[in-house]
Amino acid sequence: MRLIIALFLPWLTFFTIGRPVAGFICLFLQITMVGWLPATIWAVFALSQYKTDQKIARAMAARTDQGV
Repeated sequence: MRLIIALFLPWLTFFTIGRPVAGFICLFLQITMVGWLPATIWAVFALSQYKTDQKIARAMAARTDQGV
């Protein structure tokens, strides 16, 4: 669902992952037609980075729970 948001409303993606300052910068980029494509690419990249960070956090929590 967030990927669809990242494609059509890139600025909103940043608000859903907890980065409001980046969301405002992305909104400014999206307002200009030239900046819409870079804003979309940036949002998709940030979303994939967010997902990776979440996976790492879950793995570290599981490792801590195991007592390693």
